[in-house]
Amino acid sequence: MSGRFVRASKYRHVFGKPTRKEFCYDNLRISHNAWDTNLIKANPEYLAVNWESSGGGAFAVIPLNERGKLPDQIPLFRGHTAAVLDTDWNPFNDRLIASASDDGKVFVWQVPENFTLYTDAEEPADVSPLSKLSGHTRKVGHVLFNPAAENILASSSGDLTVKFWDVETGQAPIAIKHPDIVQSLSWSANGTMLVTTSRDKKLRVWDVRQQSAVHEYQGHEGAKNSRAVWLGEHNRIATTGFSRMSDRQVALWEPGRKDPIGGFTSLDSISGVCMPFWDDGSNCLYLAGKGDGNIRYFEYENDKLEFLAEYKSGDPQRGIAFVPRRGVNVHENEIMRAYKTVNDQYIEPISFTVPRRAETFQSDIYPPATGLKPAVSAQEWFDGKDGIPAKIDMESIYEGTAPREVPADYKPPTAVSSPIQPPVSKMESTPPPATRVPTSTVADQKASMSAIANKFQDNEDAEPSEGESSPFEEVSRPAARAAAPVSVRTSLPPASAGKTPSPTTYQTPVQKLASPVRTTAAAPAPASTASPSSGNVEASLSQITQLLEQQSRIIGAQSDKIQAQSQIISHLATEVETLKKRVGPGPQDQSERIRQLELELEAARS
Repeated sequence: MSGRFVRASKYRHVFGKPTRKEFCYDNLRISHNAWDTNLIKANPEYLAVNWESSGGGAFAVIPLNERGKLPDQIPLFRGHTAAVLDTDWNPFNDRLIASASDDGKVFVWQVPENFTLYTDAEEPADVSPLSKLSGHTRKVGHVLFNPAAENILASSSGDLTVKFWDVETGQAPIAIKHPDIVQSLSWSANGTMLVTTSRDKKLRVWDVRQQSAVHEYQGHEGAKNSRAVWLGEHNRIATTGFSRMSDRQVALWEPGRKDPIGGFTSLDSISGVCMPFWDDGSNCLYLAGKGDGNIRYFEYENDKLEFLAEYKSGDPQRGIAFVPRRGVNVHENEIMRAYKTVNDQYIEPISFTVPRRAETFQSDIYPPATGLKPAVSAQEWFDGKDGIPAKIDMESIYEGTAPREVPADYKPPTAVSSPIQPPVSKMESTPPPATRVPTSTVADQKASMSAIANKFQDNEDAEPSEGESSPFEEVSRPAARAAAPVSVRTSLPPASAGKTPSPTTYQTPVQKLASPVRTTAAAPAPASTASPSSGNVEASLSQITQLLEQQSRIIGAQSDKIQAQSQIISHLATEVETLKKRVGPGPQDQSERIRQLELELEAARS
């Protein structure tokens, strides 16, 4: 009955696993700027960190395979004249990154080939920007690449505009005027719509190429910052914010509907902003609190955010980043990996894993992931074209081969991905429960009775009955078998009326005992043997009587044993009570000893 109320989910038992300090990224100088940003961004190859530097703004790029304590002097990405506020990796080029700064500029950078933090030079050479995008008049707080179109970048600024850049040409053909300063922005999966939250507590959905807000709603009512994230290919938006009483909230929205689905859900009363991250492969939403060490994760299903679990840590995070799904460790059943800042000194990886022992690829938890091929080019996007990027089969990553592309709407075969089918077919092939041998104490008693009957019948069956030609004279004496009760059940039913049993049908002495009665009742006999002699019947009855007497003696002996054990248990209970009275409250070890004795007593009773 309880299974009816438990929601089935492959990710119900996902757990977060921290990393030991020696495998973290240590000796960092993470920016102390107060701007509300995630501070770090990650892709399958590199980690970008907003750096605390003098003489202008900078950020660092750390190769993911260079763990441990980093050198005191590392090459930085310098070029801004003020603090770097935000960065974002190109989803289709792991070496291309954009940065936004307090100086009002947007720079695009390319990570050099074979980039490493370990060099022989006394002062490592800094990296210069690839291109500079100028057009904003005040600080730029956010940059975000389009998830479907190639080299399309959105940037929001304190001048109340959001510009959309063609990174190749350095131009921004589209710019929208925003009513207030943007606090967060997120693209839809096909790159045509953009959702924003702002200081005026409004949630807006923009048709970017029409340069207009198609939906505008009242969002979270709290005064602190709110965030929004588009739920991938679903036509839904998740927001985090605060209530009027400063409780943290999460809400699920449908574009075109003015109220959140199911209303605002309160999380807790912590003052830090919740940073939302969406994983399109597992349909999971991760909420990481800024200023605390908690990471909650929910599964989106049937227009609800079903709570799965919470990763808790005593080390608070100011910034956090999640890798794209194509960068997870498929061999360890890892479905997501996060990188969190700790004490502004080092970055700790956190692996979210499905606990399974399987040695093969788990297709049910690894649907195809977005690859490195955009759906449309930059010019096609500006011309009004859109689409979903091609996906890659995660099994090719598991096998270590080149990523294999699959259609954007590809779904894995249900027969392969269903983990429930093999057990069902196995149970269908098992024999019915009725053929099982009972394992209770009654069966043990029957087995012992049968063993005694075997000994007795072998001694008494040496002489055949007078006046009757018995077929058992030709059967050799078989060895005693431990499974005698089973053969009795399975061999008796096949005898049918009108059919004389053959000598090979009787396999044990117990069956020999029952055979004269069954033969006379079922098989038609000649006139000379129409009815059995009274001597045979009396001998059979006397044998059955002796067997019953022996069984009664065995049961009586077992009853005596049970009575003796009951007396021992009563004696133990009396001793435990006496010890309790003598010891009183007593020290902790004596109380534990008494508790242990009580547990042993309960085990003996059961």
